[in-house]
Amino acid sequence: MKSAFNLNQQNSEIDSKLIVALERMSEAFRVLLWNRSKELSLSPIQIQILIFLKFHSPIICNVTSLASEFNLTKATISDSIKVLFQKDLVNKIYDPNDSRSFTLGLTKDGEKIVQQTADFTRDLETPLSSISVKNKIAMLQGLSELIFELNRSGVITVQRMCKLCANYSFEKKTHYCKLLETKLAEEELRLDCQEFQAS
Repeated sequence: MKSAFNLNQQNSEIDSKLIVALERMSEAFRVLLWNRSKELSLSPIQIQILIFLKFHSPIICNVTSLASEFNLTKATISDSIKVLFQKDLVNKIYDPNDSRSFTLGLTKDGEKIVQQTADFTRDLETPLSSISVKNKIAMLQGLSELIFELNRSGVITVQRMCKLCANYSFEKKTHYCKLLETKLAEEELRLDCQEFQAS
């Protein structure tokens, strides 16, 4: 049977090994997030929403954008946000020109929760620090290409990465940002850019 989890296939194909490696990384991420969320009686997605609200522009901090960001339905995001309202962790910021339109912001208690949770990936940083810069750049390049292809094929939707930005160009083996008017090294390419403009 053809499957990346078939050990015979896995042992003979690098693509299968990479899929299994990514699955294990995903498991580590899930465990770290789950452990932190249990301590605070919140779900993993509620923690992710709070962290997203902290570090992103208010213009994309609404139910529709969050549903696209996390590849979930609006109903699922709305249910999570309802709990965050009940716990007084988020508030609505209404548009002065349209009383039906609002974005989401953090309350003081929401800010405190983010202080406690935003570093839930810290246990990944120690192993990463032991990897050479050269290998980290190679890993980043490979993962960026994979994310780009997954976005193009529709597996994952919202990506605010350089390679999908109207300001990005790649000519003569050189990455360039028209907005910053500068060449970019491989490790300077962004996976989530606040100035992103869809091409």
